[in-house]
This record gives sequence, C-alpha cells and structure tokens, in this order.
Amino acid sequence: MSIQWNGVMPAVTTKFTDNDTLDLVNFEVNIKAQLNAGVNGIILGGTLGEASTLTDEEKRILIRKAVEIVGGKVPVIINIAEQTTTAAIDAARKAKEDGASGLMMLPPMRYKADDRETTLYFKKVANSTTLPIMVYNNPVDYGIEVTLDMFEELLRDCPNIQAVKESTRDLSNITRIKNRFGDRLAILSGVDTLALESLSMGADGWVAGLVCAFPAETVAIYKLEKAGRHQEALEIYRWFLPLLELDINTKLVQNIKLAEVATGIGTENVREPRLPLVGTERENVLAIIKNGLKTRPMLPAYKNL
Repeated sequence: MSIQWNGVMPAVTTKFTDNDTLDLVNFEVNIKAQLNAGVNGIILGGTLGEASTLTDEEKRILIRKAVEIVGGKVPVIINIAEQTTTAAIDAARKAKEDGASGLMMLPPMRYKADDRETTLYFKKVANSTTLPIMVYNNPVDYGIEVTLDMFEELLRDCPNIQAVKESTRDLSNITRIKNRFGDRLAILSGVDTLALESLSMGADGWVAGLVCAFPAETVAIYKLEKAGRHQEALEIYRWFLPLLELDINTKLVQNIKLAEVATGIGTENVREPRLPLVGTERENVLAIIKNGLKTRPMLPAYKNL
C-alpha cells in the first residue's frame, strides 16, 4: 500500500492484560474507534506504544493484528527505534514480512550519533527496504536533530524517505522545510500542543497522542482546519488543550491510558518499570479528564469535509 502522508495518524498505545501479556481484544476496540473517527493511518511501537518494553515477537504480533483489523482501509506503520544499524535493517525486513505499509524511524538509540553517522544509519536502513519511511525528528526527547542539510542528502539518495514527524518544537521549521523541499517531504506535526499551529503553517498531517482517547475530536480539528473552517477548529482545540498537555509529560503513557479508560476504549495497564498513577498525581490527571468530558463539545459533521 502506498502512503498518503497526511491526515491524522494515531500513535496508538499497546494494550496489556492484567497478566502483562498483549491484550489484543482491547487493542482491536481502540483501533476500530480510530477507524470509525476517520484516521488516515495507524502507527505502532512509538513512545506511547511502550516500544522499549516490547519483544520483537510482540511487535510482530501487533503488526499482524493491526493489518488484520484495518483490512486495507489505512496504512499500518511501525516505529523503528534500534541501537544498531543491523538491528534496524532486520526490523524493517520483519515489518515488511508482517504486512506493514511503512516505517517511522528514529535516529540510533542511546549512542548520540553525529550528523555523518546518523545520515548513514538512515540511508542504510532506507536502502534495505522498499517500504516508505517517515523520519521522526525529535531532538528534544532523543538528543539528535536531523537537520535540513541532512534531509537534503537523504532525500537525494533515498526516494522512499518521504515524510518527517516534526517534533523540534520550532514552528518556523515547517516553513523552512516547505521553502527548501516543497512537496518532496511531507510534514506531520508530532507535538499535540502545537498541532493546530502546525497545520495552519502548512503541515500535512498530525501524528497524535490524545487521539488514542479522543479520536473524533482530533480528526475533526484536522478536517475543519484543512477545509478552511479555522474558527471551528480553534474552538475545539481550545477545549482540547488541557487534555493535549497530558501528552507533554514523562508520564504520557499512564496519562493517556487513563483517558482511554474514561472514554471506554482502553485499559490502564502499563508494563513495568512504568506503574499506574497514584495519589495526587493521579487525582490531578483524572480532574483534567473529568472536566474535559464534562465540557466535551458537540462536533459538526466533519467526516466528508
């Protein structure tokens, strides 16, 4: 499946049972809710997906199950976050075998590679596969920035590098990318609290987090903004912002899973060393979620915009 790098693509959470095994029942419930809201893709194995705690076999199970659930309606994309080039190439191979439509790729993990090392890492993985690739550019959390000069080289040598998940927190970077690469590099906002701002600056899509609990509201914001109905999008976004801020937090997984419970499309189970929220921290998050549900807006008919 070719990928149109636009629209809303949820970075879905991984569901676990009380016995710490994959919960494919609730995984399916959530993905079907995403599809019903009108998302444009499903992204597995990101930070929200607790990828660092998953075995290779669990990742393969999740890809195969997601491919089965979506039934060709939208692409299934798996994140690659590996420490070695060899491991990343192997992950790309397995992803294709399991039916993934594309890859999201972080720079090498743990080791702070320089520009030359990072560029060669992306090149070797990209040239090992035919799957389309979205580079995940998040220097704030992962310590390595993929600069525009690096993208120049990657786009020249790797036609399957097609998109960037833009998480630098610098809104002006969207304009720099558009000015330099035009439509050659699609841009998807990777920061929930900058999503509407990014779309208004020309981003093509939104890799979203709180969409896991609020899929319809997320897609409505995107569709309204792209249809030129900015004020309607803004009103929903203003309501959404306190919830979106739950994503910009070290406990984002626990926060968003609590929100999924509140909206009936997930569970609170996380995999250790993460633990469910307790005490005042939990009460504060629940208060934000409760207020969001109490003031939840009525959405316009957005799906066919």
